[in-house]
Amino acid sequence: MSYGIYIGRNHSADGHAWLAGYGDEPSSHWLEIAPRTAHAPGTQIEVGVSPGADLPGQRSTIPQVAETFRHLRVSYSYYLGVPAPITNGGLNEHGVAVRDIWSTSRKALIKMTPPDQCGPNYSDLARLVLERARAAREGVDLIAALIAEHGYSCYGGNSHLIADPDEAWVVIEFSGAQKLWVAERLGPDSIRASRPGYIGVIPDSPTEDFLFPDHFISFATEQGWYDPAQGPFDVNAVYGDGKGRWDGVAWIENEMRQRAARPEKISLRDVIFAIATQRLTGDTAGYGQVVPLVHPGHDALRVMWHAPVGPVTAPLVPVFMGMTEIPLEYGLHRYLTTGESARFLDERHAERNGDTVSLVAQGAEVTHSAFAVYKRLMHLAFQLQEPLLGEIYAHWRRSEERLEADLRDVLRSAEILLHHKEERLARRLLTVQSSEWLHNALREALSLAEAAEMRVRNRGALNLSSAPLKPAQVW
Repeated sequence: MSYGIYIGRNHSADGHAWLAGYGDEPSSHWLEIAPRTAHAPGTQIEVGVSPGADLPGQRSTIPQVAETFRHLRVSYSYYLGVPAPITNGGLNEHGVAVRDIWSTSRKALIKMTPPDQCGPNYSDLARLVLERARAAREGVDLIAALIAEHGYSCYGGNSHLIADPDEAWVVIEFSGAQKLWVAERLGPDSIRASRPGYIGVIPDSPTEDFLFPDHFISFATEQGWYDPAQGPFDVNAVYGDGKGRWDGVAWIENEMRQRAARPEKISLRDVIFAIATQRLTGDTAGYGQVVPLVHPGHDALRVMWHAPVGPVTAPLVPVFMGMTEIPLEYGLHRYLTTGESARFLDERHAERNGDTVSLVAQGAEVTHSAFAVYKRLMHLAFQLQEPLLGEIYAHWRRSEERLEADLRDVLRSAEILLHHKEERLARRLLTVQSSEWLHNALREALSLAEAAEMRVRNRGALNLSSAPLKPAQVW
């Protein structure tokens, strides 16, 4: 389902906006850097879903652009049959951040979806915005143009939160192959959580704050789902699940508004709380991201705070746009990667079937999988919530406070190097420093997990039932 939250800059202690969230998928997750890449004229890319997806469709191709932008993203290997690798978004070199969030369409629209649906899927749209958009509004226009020209492949409806340092947009894409979408602008006074993505009442025609295609309202009228005489057009009521804000969304939006009303306003610590609190975050959260929406002096200095699993039991660590590589431990491993249970780190059967060889490099597989390590720590904490969960949560929050203090010096050092045209040295500094932070956190997680297992065993608290233990959550 995924979750995202946007905090407008007027609510921020640092004077800039924030975008944060996590993905909600069961398969493996890994952090990666996609470099800026030039593409030959006539290049095509494959998009959409396959006949084997939960809502089947046909793969198709669309033209590639001449150059795609550098970006940071988390990828994963499975969701409802959507072809891998999949992404919910990340941050690009122009400061555009994207969060993909499920948003169910009206049941009649889902039933209307043809088995040969085609066009970009939710992951394609998130990736294409990261690759092509220089501003949040460009991302909205890109999604609109792609749907109008190529269609949209869905698994039941979806949405995206697209943000830059100046504004953000909620964009909802609907099932039914009717090329229906709608977007709402969020500004400096906004606090908006999505799970699922929702938009309420919209005007009769597009404005600066609301965008949608010409047939958006007329189609609902023709279907008998909306009568203009009965009042304004409520998107969620007409095309969505009709539930408005879910309880968890209402709770966290209200909580953040209360924090914003304090003299100190909202800090990084508050934004982390919004995606780390045990009331909202558990095993289904495959990772965590927090993006400070700023325009630094150089694109290399853009930062994304990353957690390899749900941050209820993992730290968020800064990674940089200017990094040249990600530590192997945080990259692709075989743990929970779809299809790897039938593959080998061996080529003996490759002549008969090439798909028997693992997609993971042998050298990477022998390193610790950060995803697996932090998952182990999570489920140890969930089996002994008092006192273990609270202790681990507090440990990582203290770690983030130290990282926030160190981050200022690292960014200033890199900025000085860039000012003196020492880009190679700046990128080396950012890579070495972030890698050290990531490695140190992983070593701590390994030690915490070893100690936690001993404590759980000593209490006789290993849960061997078929019902996993977890904190009580709002959703």
